[in-house]
Amino acid sequence: MSFLLCWSFKKREKFVKSASLSKAKPIAAVILSKKKPRTQTRSRDLNSVTTKTIARILREKRKHRTAMEGEQFSSRESQQEPRVVPEPLAVAAACSDEDDIYENTTVFQEDQEQTEGPTHSGEKSSRSPNSSMTTKELQEYWRNEKRNCREVKVLFEISSARIVDKPLSKYVMYQIIIVQTGSFDSNRSVIERRYSDFERLHTNLLKEFYDEMEDVLFPKKSLTGNFTDDIILERKLAFQDYLRLLYSMEYIRTSRIFIDFLVRAELEEGYSCLRGGQYAKALQVFLDVVVLQEKLTKHRPILVVPTLCAILVCHKDLEDARSAYEFGEKALMRLEKHPSHRYYMPLLETMLSLAYELGKDFVSFQDKIDERKARKRQNKMVTLKELAVLEYIH
Repeated sequence: MSFLLCWSFKKREKFVKSASLSKAKPIAAVILSKKKPRTQTRSRDLNSVTTKTIARILREKRKHRTAMEGEQFSSRESQQEPRVVPEPLAVAAACSDEDDIYENTTVFQEDQEQTEGPTHSGEKSSRSPNSSMTTKELQEYWRNEKRNCREVKVLFEISSARIVDKPLSKYVMYQIIIVQTGSFDSNRSVIERRYSDFERLHTNLLKEFYDEMEDVLFPKKSLTGNFTDDIILERKLAFQDYLRLLYSMEYIRTSRIFIDFLVRAELEEGYSCLRGGQYAKALQVFLDVVVLQEKLTKHRPILVVPTLCAILVCHKDLEDARSAYEFGEKALMRLEKHPSHRYYMPLLETMLSLAYELGKDFVSFQDKIDERKARKRQNKMVTLKELAVLEYIH
């Protein structure tokens, strides 16, 4: 009996296990079947998010590209705008502004120059292109415009050297050729300087511009062999590079020390001849040096006024009133904005007498003289020649 009970109990236990296994299998299948679509849904969500992000990035790139293309198009349109032809007054104002820039960028002044007074409205008038101009006049106008836009530089070249043998001294003179670049320069300036002149220039520049000059090498003097061909050739090339390096530095090339090195010797010779009554010789010296001065003083054209007035005096004493009047106009053009300059009133007086002699309009000069006298009372009026002969007196 007990045996039968055990057997039935075991049978029941096996039946329960088999039933539980048969029930567990479909439950697991159901669970797996439920998990699978959830995973697919999540992957679809990720795909949709990625697609949205990419689409947003593409839209932003498209907007950025469109904006960039719009800016480039607007810049091209602004570059391709038709050039506005300047009116005469506008051109005159531009010329006036350019002169102001020249005057404001100076780094030195004349020793005897007075304080410059207020500017006057003596502006230059310029001609603008119009339909009434001929083809030749239009070509000349645009040629001048193009020439004015070119960058003007000065090139130094030491072409030759010669040995000067005097009873008490012997030295080498180096010939320096100065040419203005940017356009064809038919007026080459030629000067001569010796080693001691270069050495004095270097010493003075070191005192005034030590920071700019501390790295500039200067050709050293040799104890022996200074007159051999090899040494002379070596120094020619060294001095040529030295001058070009100095001119490349703005503070140096606009300094009075550098300009005096290039023109002072010739100016002293010219004024010495003028004081001695050798007007023809003085005139030739001044005509040569004024070309070089104009190349070196683009930053401040007023520095050429004394030389132009000296040329006027020479022409006047040589009884060439027409040439004297021509150079007087050049000097007066540079002084229109500087009525307090020491040369202004004597130049007006001289131009008044020259205009009367040549049968030109002298009323305008008289009006300027009266206007200046009404503003500033002058006890004693010196003549233009008296001013000229006092230049460069040691």
